[in-house]
Amino acid sequence: MRSLIDIVDLTVEEIDELIATANDIIANPDQYAEKCKRKKLATLFFEPSTRTRLSFEAAMLELGGSVIGFSGAGNSSAAKGESVSDTVRTVGCYADIIAMRHPKEGAPMIASMRSPVPIINAGDGGHNHPTQTLADLLTIQREKGRFDHLTIGMCGDLKFGRTVHSLIHALKRYEGVRFVMISPDELKVPEYIIQELEKEGIPYTETTSLEDAMPSLDILYMTRVQRERFFNEADYIRLKDSYILNMDKLETAKSDLCIMHPLPRVNEISVAVDDDPRACYFKQVSNGKYIRMALILKLLEVAK
Repeated sequence: MRSLIDIVDLTVEEIDELIATANDIIANPDQYAEKCKRKKLATLFFEPSTRTRLSFEAAMLELGGSVIGFSGAGNSSAAKGESVSDTVRTVGCYADIIAMRHPKEGAPMIASMRSPVPIINAGDGGHNHPTQTLADLLTIQREKGRFDHLTIGMCGDLKFGRTVHSLIHALKRYEGVRFVMISPDELKVPEYIIQELEKEGIPYTETTSLEDAMPSLDILYMTRVQRERFFNEADYIRLKDSYILNMDKLETAKSDLCIMHPLPRVNEISVAVDDDPRACYFKQVSNGKYIRMALILKLLEVAK
């Protein structure tokens, strides 16, 4: 049995295989309509979610399977003090595969050690979000046609942004990739990631200026400043509007820039940008369903 806890659990070849399957699902949806007939997905979301939870549910339903689960810790026995281990051992008696989101880093990994069925990490605190990364990679592949020789700008909350951390770990494996980290000093990417990039010789720059970085970027990955990760409300208020992407700031951008965002957004991307052909964030939402369909198929096949 196999789970997906971290994007590095997948080899480059396995990522390519998942993307190929997702593209085939997009092209031939009817061929996949009953692939998971009589299979059940449990969505255990101890933390709020819209896109990820509904994307998993839509993915399983479009594969012909069914869905059980809960959308908040308060709706589960966690509210009574039940441990994550006991929860997944129980739910594993009812479902064939589990997608789990939890506010504590490492909780899905602990769950995978106790679960009788595959666990998919649907986000754990500020640590990791591998299926969002798969959605991001499918989007990049469909928009740019490659993963190598790209300059990727990461903008906003790089300290707590689990989507940023996962995407860096995925893309650093490709030749010619360069990262531009755009954030206020208080929200810089964690030092352990910088140390990994330096150890592996991956080029990167850190800056506080989105305008200075813009002309060089092939991909701009915007993120919101996450209120739920702050212990101090005053710090959140001070930093929440650090970067707001609008049409004026795109004047110096490449004509084929790919603008991405894991969503939800607050105000860090102006709604006027939505109509720009370079805006890809709602394509990411759609791609998320297809890549999760591919992942469910892969893990259930492995679990047989």
